[in-house]
Amino acid sequence: MTTVSATEHTRRDFLYIATGAVGAVGAAAVLVPLVTQMNPDASTIAAGAPIEVDLAPITEGQVIKVFWRGKPIFVGHRTKKEIDEARKADLSKLKDPQADQKRVKEGKDQWLVLVGICTHLGCIPLAHAGKYDGFFCPCHGSQYDSSGRIVEGPAPYNLPLPPYEFLSDTKIRIG
Repeated sequence: MTTVSATEHTRRDFLYIATGAVGAVGAAAVLVPLVTQMNPDASTIAAGAPIEVDLAPITEGQVIKVFWRGKPIFVGHRTKKEIDEARKADLSKLKDPQADQKRVKEGKDQWLVLVGICTHLGCIPLAHAGKYDGFFCPCHGSQYDSSGRIVEGPAPYNLPLPPYEFLSDTKIRIG
């Protein structure tokens, strides 16, 4: 009769370890897709999940474009001159009169966040263009000021404001 000491490994020990390893791999193979399928689908995210934008790299006078819900969103860091010009505009001469203060968050006047779609036929305006150094739609000539308000051209309304909030001094959440 052969006796095996406790320090030697047997075939049975190997089978236990191999069976446990295969079981662990199998459990992971089942759990990973199960957990992954609980995340929102890419089309759901594209359909309206909020996005966060870091404002720190945006220099004064710069306008960046991000996308939310498939729409271009302009995030602009306005200069003191742009803010002053927007504030002194004669509201009675605007097609869609709206004070600049109502188009920005209180205390954050330098940050302008707009949906970058012309209200005439849905074109994408150019930033820092046109007579008013605001937004200019080259398709049909709509001119917006530095607050995104329609000044002249066929567009009937100001550039819309998306829902957004400041998470900190250098970060916003759109949506």
